[in-house]
Order: sequence, then C-alpha cells, then structure tokens
Amino acid sequence: MNINASIVDQRLTGIVQEHLALIEPYAKNDTDKQRSVAFVLLCASTSLGLPLEEAAELLTEGGNDVGVDALHFSEPDDGEFTVTIFQGKYKRDLMGAANFPENGVKAAINMVGTLFDPGKHIQLNRHLAPRVEEIRSLIRDGHIPNVRLILCNNGAKWNDQAQSWIDQTGFSADQVSWVHFNHDNIVAVLQSKKAVDDSIQLQGKAVIEEFDFRRVLVGKVAITEIAELFNRHNDLLLERNIRRYLGLHANRVNSAIHATLADKEKSNNFYFFNNGITMICRKFRHNALQGESYQLKVEGIQIINGGQTCKTIQQTLNQSKQDFSGVYVLLRLYELADDDQDFVRDITYATNSQNPVDLRDLHSNDEIQKQLETGIAALGYTYKRQREEGGGGTLAIASTIVAEAVLAIWRKKPHQAKFLRREHFGKLYHDIFKDLNAAQAVLAVLIFRIVENERKRPAMVPPPEFLPYAAHYLAMLVGRQLLQSRTLDISGVDHRNFESLAEILSQNKDAYFSKAIEQIKTALSALYGEHKNISLQQLSATFRRGDLLENLGY
Repeated sequence: MNINASIVDQRLTGIVQEHLALIEPYAKNDTDKQRSVAFVLLCASTSLGLPLEEAAELLTEGGNDVGVDALHFSEPDDGEFTVTIFQGKYKRDLMGAANFPENGVKAAINMVGTLFDPGKHIQLNRHLAPRVEEIRSLIRDGHIPNVRLILCNNGAKWNDQAQSWIDQTGFSADQVSWVHFNHDNIVAVLQSKKAVDDSIQLQGKAVIEEFDFRRVLVGKVAITEIAELFNRHNDLLLERNIRRYLGLHANRVNSAIHATLADKEKSNNFYFFNNGITMICRKFRHNALQGESYQLKVEGIQIINGGQTCKTIQQTLNQSKQDFSGVYVLLRLYELADDDQDFVRDITYATNSQNPVDLRDLHSNDEIQKQLETGIAALGYTYKRQREEGGGGTLAIASTIVAEAVLAIWRKKPHQAKFLRREHFGKLYHDIFKDLNAAQAVLAVLIFRIVENERKRPAMVPPPEFLPYAAHYLAMLVGRQLLQSRTLDISGVDHRNFESLAEILSQNKDAYFSKAIEQIKTALSALYGEHKNISLQQLSATFRRGDLLENLGY
C-alpha cells in the first residue's frame, strides 16, 4: 500500500461524509461515483487553493461532460485568459502504481480540439454548457485561451504511448500544457506548511545588512543550485497558490524565461534579464570570516516571489543536457521573525505585481477598510479585510465579496463586478468603497448571497437559460426593489434602518428574485426581439458587455 494514496483515500472518506451535499448533485446513491467526484473535488481544491465549497462550483461531471470533470477559467488579462480543466480517474487500489488510462488521454485530446472552437456544435450537460459557451464567447471577442489539462489519478503518470499521442496533437506548448496530478501532489500541498531547511551556495560577493530588527541578504546564485533545491523539495518551497505551486502558466513570461535559458548566447546574461528570486526564512547563517561565495545554512525557506522563474529553471535544466554552470540569478533573502506575518504578506503582494487582485491586502489597512470592520462588527458580522484560511460561517464577510456585491448592486455596474474582479482593489477601488458604510456593505452581501443561492440551486424548473450569466444583474435588480420598498436611495441606508431593510429583504426575497427574472426576460426581448432564439454565446457576451443596462432602466 502506498502511504500517500492511503492518506488521500482516508481524506475522501471524510469529504463524502462531511460534504455529501456538494457531491450528491453529481453522484446520487452511488458510493463509488461519490468517491470519484470527491477525488476531483479534492484535486481542484488543493491545486487551485480553494475551499471545498468554492471548488464544488467548478464540478461538471455527469452525462455529456466530454471528459471534463471540473472547469475553471480566469478573467482575461492582456488579451489572454487561462482555462484549467480537470479529468479525474480514481481507483480503490491503493498501491498507487497504475498509469493514468490511455483512453482518458485520448478523450482529453479530442475534447481540446472541440471545446475551444466556437464554430463546433457539441451537446453538453447543464453544468458544463454555460461555462463552455462563456469561454467560446471570450474567444469570439478575440481573447486567447491558455489551456491547462490536469489529469488526476491516484497512481502513476500516463504511459509512453499516451505521451506520444499528446506529442502528435500539434497543440502549441505555449497554449496547451499537460499536467499529471496525483496523491503525491495532494499530500505535498497538504503538507506545504512544513518547514524546509537546507543550504544554498552563493557565488561571488553578497551584501548582508541588519536593520529594523531584520536581516537582508542580496547575492548571486547559480541556477543549477536553484534546480537542485527544487528537485529536493519541489513545491514545498512555494505558497499554496496555483500561480506558483503548479508552475503551469503557459504564458509569454515563462516562455521567454525558457527561451533565454535555452539560448547559449543569451543564457550567460540571464542574471541581467530576470527580476530574481525573493525568499524568506526564519534564520540564515554563514561563515562571516569568508570574503565571498558563502555557503548559507537556511531554516524555514519559503519563496514568495519568483516561483515561476524557479519552476521554469527546474524544468528546463531537468530536460536539457546544456551546460548551465555559468548562469546565475539574483537572490534576495529576508530573515524574518515568526511574528512578522503581516510584513511577510505585504512583501509577498508588493513584489507579485503581476496579480493585481492581491492589492486587496495592500488596501487592508486603509482607513475605510478599518471603519468597515468596526461598523460591520457592530451589526453582528465579521469583516475579513485580509485573505486568511478557514471559513467563518454566514456571519463572516470577505472584503472581496463586499467589493463585488457593492459594485454590482449599489454602483450599478454588474458587468464590471463579474468580469473585472482583478480591478476591484485596483482602478475600481475608489468607485466601490468611497462613502460606503457598513449597513450598505452588509445588505449588498445579503442580496448577493440570495441570488447566488438561486443560481447554484435554482428553484425554477426549468431555470431560465440566462441564469448562469445573470447573477450580478439580478442582484442589482433585487437591490433596486429593496430600496423602492422604503422609497430610499442608497445614501439613505445606514445602521438606523439596517435591521428593517434586512427583514424586508428576508420576507420578500422570492418575490424580488422572480420579478428580477421577468425584468431580465423583458430586457432581452427588447434587445433581441421577442421571438429570437438567443444562443448561450450571445447571452454570455450580452451580460459581459453590459448591453442590457439601458433596457433595464439604468
């Protein structure tokens, strides 16, 4: 028996027992199928760094799923967006030795050739169809998909025959990447907080300073040292973030890093071309009597910036026979105390500027955020200004949800709320949070939760086709009805009438939602014509562009 396979199997038992409601829509009264769905759920949760509840929204298993068991796609960024597709194969055999099946690889190859061609018709189940058509709509608008196929099992990677099929597909490696994810990867993520202690050999002179009760080292390290460090510890060195953990982004930056390393004429100048690697640790030691080329003894290593560089270095060096002995990269090493976590967080997000949504934490100490925290606490809720692990229940409210709900409902920009999430704490931050009080924030979240519950578990049979795309618009319309019930505008909402408005919302939520549905139907008819059959791609594009706002009276 494989120990890691056994650990994962035990975890699946807990998921099925404790989160059956998340799994039942895809596997009713079939214990083996429930375990298989739970495995896909666990893979998506651990690899994407999501709670199980959020990962469950990505599930697409069922008939007509074309081999897609879970699907996630990002917002477009600089004309590109990332699509992550999971296909899971779980066996009760816990030896952990069986290869990922060849037929699964074949299905994935056929699926990629179909899903990302907007002109090809395909019959899909109700969980998958709206998401695929939303992706196709983005493609029609000119955005380029970078596709990651994560083939998951509790065994070994696919065999050489399956790899040869992948190699013969003709798919560009810059646009389609194939990843094997198994029990070992899951356990590595679950153990990712385990401390990594190791030594790092520097080359040449280094600068070491102490200030503000912290130590800083800036030096030069051979990329072969980085590759060996990752070969020993791999992704335990990285944060639980798919941008760093999987190292899978087939984007221009990683391609450029690989191309520079592979070019013998350019590789020696890699030190000048790359931004370097930032590490933190609890403690580092060196022989101070030595003038240069220190051998560092480092405790509690974590890489907080440069994870993609490290993964690309590791993969390039492991796959190439080229001599990289004269190739170096810049290293910044910070020795920080265990109680310095807030500072660590600020360094992490300040140095990872490629991910604007991380600005949430940089804004977390703004006066408006502190005021919201105090005001929301007085209303009986807990406001989470910063990202943190764990749930908190219905009384916990994350700042990201507040931003999304407020922008959609009170600022009347539902398309920006859904499709510009990375800008909520960037260029849209002032528009969202200016003059926002706690009562307005909480009411927006309560409205948004009502609509999201209906989207996830629709009471209407059959639900309208536009429902998967329209949640933010529906929330906006429900919010308008709530204000109209008391003849208010948003400036009139505060702690004094919060309880009464929350009560009105609770009592009338079904009526408000039904009326909002009818308003959307009327607006679509006005836009396209009463009898026109609107495709899912058209619906997705309509709600993404905000075409309906005028017809809805905004």
